[in-house]
Amino acid sequence: MSSFPGVGDPLPDVALTLSDGSTIRPGDYAGQKLVLFFYPKDDTPGCTTENQDFSALAGDFAQAGAALLGISKDPPKKHLKFIEKYALAAPLASDAETDGLSDALGIWTEKSMYGRTYMGMVRSTYLVGADSRIARVWSPVKVKGHAADVLEAAKAL
Repeated sequence: MSSFPGVGDPLPDVALTLSDGSTIRPGDYAGQKLVLFFYPKDDTPGCTTENQDFSALAGDFAQAGAALLGISKDPPKKHLKFIEKYALAAPLASDAETDGLSDALGIWTEKSMYGRTYMGMVRSTYLVGADSRIARVWSPVKVKGHAADVLEAAKAL
């Protein structure tokens, strides 16, 4: 079993697809702080709250010099509907079905609910420094107050 990147390691530069269909990589943010928040599914209660919380603080993250990027395995069109429905300010990206960034980080993993096993996203947030190295990891994440905690860490970085 290989070990996954953690604090101090470079963030894998795996391509993601934005809600408009364009491609972006974490490396495109080199030279600035980046907050990647991974969540299981668009338009579910916890994920909606988390996205709204990060969106509400988007201006504060920008002032702290940190870009925001929400990531799930949902397709770009679903992200677009989710953004429009809730007027989300943080951009959303789709991770590849296989061998995506969440796979490289070890947070796309087998889960179990009601006796059924399935692959799912572990709600996790990565704070990446301007040097493209992972500065802090929150995993698994409890949504309440999380975006504010990440903002404080981004300001301190």
